[in-house]
Amino acid sequence: MVAFPPPRPQALASLRSGLRDESVVKAVLGPTNTGKTHLAIERLCAHSSGAIGFPLRLLAREVYEKVCAIKGRERVALITGEERIEPEGARWLLCTVEAMPVRGGSQSGASARYKDLAFVGLDEVQLSGDRERGHIFTDRLLHARGREETMILGSSVIEPLVRKLVPEAEIVTRPRFSTLTHTGAKKLSRVPPRSAIVAFSAEQVYAVAEMLRRFRGGAAVVMGALSPETRNKQVELYQSGEVDYLVATDAIGMGLNLDITHVAFAGLSKYDGQRQRRLLPTEMAQIAGRAGRHHKDGSFGTLAGTGGHDAEFDDEEIFAIEEHRFAPLTKLFWRESDLRFDSINTLIDSLERPPAHPELIAAPEAIDMAVLKRLAEDDSIRGQVRGAAMVQRFWNVCSLPDFRQQGADTHSRFVARLWEELRHGPLSSDTAPRAIAQLDNTSGDIDTLQGRISAVRSWSYICQRPDWVLARDEMAARARQVEQRLSDALHARLTERFVNRRTAVLMRRLGGDAGLLSVKMEGDTVLVEGEPIGELTAFRFRVDPKARHDDARMLQAAAEKHLSALLQQRAEELAKALSDGADDVTLAKGAVVWRGQEIARLRQGRSMLAPSLQATPALDRVAAAAREGLLEALTAWLAQRWKPLAPLVKLEAACSAPEHGPELRALLIKLVDGGGMLARAESGLDQLTQPQKAGLRRLGVKVGALDLFHPAMLKARPLVLWLEARGMDGLIAEPMAPVIAITGKTTPLGYRRFGAQGLRLDRAELLLRDAHALRMAAGKKPFALDPSVATRIGLSTKAYAHLLRQAGFHPIMPRALAQGCFGPPAPLVWRWQPVRSGQTSATVPLDSASPFAALAALVA
Repeated sequence: MVAFPPPRPQALASLRSGLRDESVVKAVLGPTNTGKTHLAIERLCAHSSGAIGFPLRLLAREVYEKVCAIKGRERVALITGEERIEPEGARWLLCTVEAMPVRGGSQSGASARYKDLAFVGLDEVQLSGDRERGHIFTDRLLHARGREETMILGSSVIEPLVRKLVPEAEIVTRPRFSTLTHTGAKKLSRVPPRSAIVAFSAEQVYAVAEMLRRFRGGAAVVMGALSPETRNKQVELYQSGEVDYLVATDAIGMGLNLDITHVAFAGLSKYDGQRQRRLLPTEMAQIAGRAGRHHKDGSFGTLAGTGGHDAEFDDEEIFAIEEHRFAPLTKLFWRESDLRFDSINTLIDSLERPPAHPELIAAPEAIDMAVLKRLAEDDSIRGQVRGAAMVQRFWNVCSLPDFRQQGADTHSRFVARLWEELRHGPLSSDTAPRAIAQLDNTSGDIDTLQGRISAVRSWSYICQRPDWVLARDEMAARARQVEQRLSDALHARLTERFVNRRTAVLMRRLGGDAGLLSVKMEGDTVLVEGEPIGELTAFRFRVDPKARHDDARMLQAAAEKHLSALLQQRAEELAKALSDGADDVTLAKGAVVWRGQEIARLRQGRSMLAPSLQATPALDRVAAAAREGLLEALTAWLAQRWKPLAPLVKLEAACSAPEHGPELRALLIKLVDGGGMLARAESGLDQLTQPQKAGLRRLGVKVGALDLFHPAMLKARPLVLWLEARGMDGLIAEPMAPVIAITGKTTPLGYRRFGAQGLRLDRAELLLRDAHALRMAAGKKPFALDPSVATRIGLSTKAYAHLLRQAGFHPIMPRALAQGCFGPPAPLVWRWQPVRSGQTSATVPLDSASPFAALAALVA
């Protein structure tokens, strides 16, 4: 061991050796919400150059953005252990305390060009009393100076020590802008909106956040284990008003300026790394001080039912917090920063050197010191580290922060593996890319993602060192991109688990202000304040089926406030779509159907083809004017849709013409009722006079041997519409082929049935017309008919024979040859006799394979 000379009495000036006295040093002290940081930013920007050191990377980034807005990004730098943004002409620096420049003392992080700055600020200087990082703040308190001005910011508890350690400092005490009031214990369900609930373990944070998700729609989550990016996103979730509650550890106590009105403590004790202990009054005040912002007062209290007597503030603590009166710090943690690197032992001895001033005490063993000692016990490593340059490099590696928080043993093993490569020079070209790529995985739960983020932060720190990584800028950018992706994924997991945005929005705005909520439609989805609450299918609203029972009632209540306006909007949109030829409105069984819902029904009008429309209960909640406008649009749509029924409309109009006489009017009524088709045997055609028959032909009706029909109606579209007009569904062949197969008992409209086949009425008349033409040509003699004229269109010989029989044609079977005589068969010939009115044709069996056998059966 190297023996140092015993400490001798010395002035504080020797502790700050090399510092000039012309720098103005000002200590601005006071509780939270006093505007100290705002003042420091103003002073920084007033100087030609400067830097401010913050306790958190998050705060450094927040102030960096503010200064960039004032000075421009090309003149402002951000320097932290994991991130360096250093434009070439940067003159104003925002740093973490560990990375800030120091004049006349140690230099840990900032480049040499930043050693002489006009202004230097140190935030939260009372952290010099922190066991883990206090020695760093103490070193900056003693050594960080601006050429023209130095500003020390912190709590009043450090005022006596500042007076002793920095006697030249001008002390300025600032009062808090707002007051803090203790409100006692509250149940979680009674904690007011815009509150922060502070817990001291991840398990308790998760439990409280889960309950808030059920009761109040969720909460943002802020913990020290989160990456700064994730914390920023969670804070923004709260600040933007998407959620009204923030559940956090004591991480919010350090500089996070949030719009909080009340802080509720879920407990008043925490594990500090060594033991479970009650919070100090100063720690309570630091956290409670987040309530209230600027001139807005705040309150603090505890959560009822979270613990025993120890979970309540005592009177002295309440008084101290409300009046901002705390016992001052008596000691600051200190560790030698002017290190000697002759050997590992010399380095350890210099780090363990006791302070020479009574206000300073030796800092507890930090993680870097613990790693140094553990690795120094390894003879193989100790033998490698020789010479001041190698010892200093080894110390730099041991100083790697333990972002993963896995303890000295685990962290030592990681540092040892890192040192194996770094002792020979920079890392190999594939080490950092491979390690970063292995962490680039956004799957997994919250804890898994937190672990990956902590690991990649280690690599972000490593990649910032130009002597450790060759392609520093590229590797640092890659590490930041992976950290950003992981942070986005973690934020999404936290939000997914702890935030029900829909419930949060509605809980915040229901009541008298519910009518002011922003409501819109995306397709059929109803969005309130951007959150889906249900589906409006046609004119039927249904709450999101995934909502819990209690939430469903709330969602229904939210919808009721706006449903009338939405239904009116939907009715107007449908009316416009109908005028443009909407294709998703149909008629089914006498009802107008839109998107599966009946919105109107056909009712008896002045005629069957001019019915009225009656709104169904689906339109009851639509405003009267909008409902009437929709019915008018539906009536116009129906008239347009029924244009193919114009021939029937003409026939229907003729039914009431007195000049046609009762006989023709009766026939026309039957014809309209049959969809423009009527069997001749049922028509009463023989009772019409010649003028009436001529009038029937002028109406476009074809009078056939078997049927009367209007040719325009022998199409699928008109027949379907005719069935819709009657409120019926029927079997319609589509398309209407000349011959179809029939398997059921029902004959489709427009066809005559012959066994298992149906022949369209107009084609039946064409076949019969050809048969009558041959008959007329033969005179009174029997005549032959060629069955191929029927088979060419797909009609079987059996069905053809049946058709002829119904029209009055009778086959004359040839005389059989005498027994023992042979020769070609005699041709089949026909004769015809008119069918009397009202006569029905005989039933003809069609079960033989031979057409001649079928004809023989007809004769029989």
